Amino acid sequence: MAAVLNYEPLVLSPRRESPALTPIQEEILALKRERKAVILAHNYQVEAIQQVADYVGDSLGLSYHAQAAQADVILFCGVHFMAETAKIVNPGRTVLLPDLDAGCSLSDSCPAKRLAAYKAAHPEAYVVAYINCSAGVKALSDVICTSGNAVRIVNRVPADREILFVPDQNLGQWVAQQTGRTMKLWPGSCYAHVQFTVRALEKVRLQFPHAPVVAHPECVQAVRDLADEVCSTELMVKFAKENPANEIIVLTESGMLHRLRREVPGKTFIAGPTDTCACNDCRFMKLNTIEKVRDALKNLSPVIEVPEPIRAAALVPIQRMLDWSRP
Repeated sequence: MAAVLNYEPLVLSPRRESPALTPIQEEILALKRERKAVILAHNYQVEAIQQVADYVGDSLGLSYHAQAAQADVILFCGVHFMAETAKIVNPGRTVLLPDLDAGCSLSDSCPAKRLAAYKAAHPEAYVVAYINCSAGVKALSDVICTSGNAVRIVNRVPADREILFVPDQNLGQWVAQQTGRTMKLWPGSCYAHVQFTVRALEKVRLQFPHAPVVAHPECVQAVRDLADEVCSTELMVKFAKENPANEIIVLTESGMLHRLRREVPGKTFIAGPTDTCACNDCRFMKLNTIEKVRDALKNLSPVIEVPEPIRAAALVPIQRMLDWSRP
């Protein structure tokens, strides 16, 4: 087993004031107005991108905002499957992704061809797909879910249907525990979230003994079992606001701490460490940089396209999710 290195954890203390925008950020805002664009950013994006975004949130909130967008251009600061989803729900807009190489190991773990083969062999399966999957996988699914609504979505599936949950086995395991539903789990996982370990968590807890731990359900069960709360990134904001603690340990991608610090300014947030690092960055999310955001708006590229047959098929389970998730 790897030894835990001696490092100081990443700690974001309470923010005193909002930093002034840099010249490149000001340029982006001017280009946004010129291009009649809206900037949507996932919680895991770097702080400089979050600061210029019109909306920062999780996959569910981003899906609603992408569908409702009236702008000519949607600049999606996230990873490829997220930008695809925006194009699926709002095909009349130009959708840009700052870096086309911003993929997802979890999405890659479930190729559409493999899922199609499974469905051919098991036609009775009701496929619940975590939104972290390709447009091709969405097109083969019965309903989509996010970490924030997965329990609610699975509870809506008819009790007599056999569920195949793709592609995240850790989220699927947690949802099965919450709902009591028996589900077959696709053997996929998020490379970043599985790097959180019990050993690393116990080490940081010794340094911050009074800090509650909030963990994303993509973490492995041994880590989830030690957390005080397991929830989506959106619900982490709610947890941070409502929990009386002044310090909170956060087990998810490090970009989330920027949003927490901005929206809950009176508290200190500690990034959950791994066995080898003081925080946990997703290498795909971090491919998007503030310079690439500017260049995407300037050049109206890279553009995300989804073939119409796949887009139309994928919209059905996404729309079902959106409909089932409304208050």
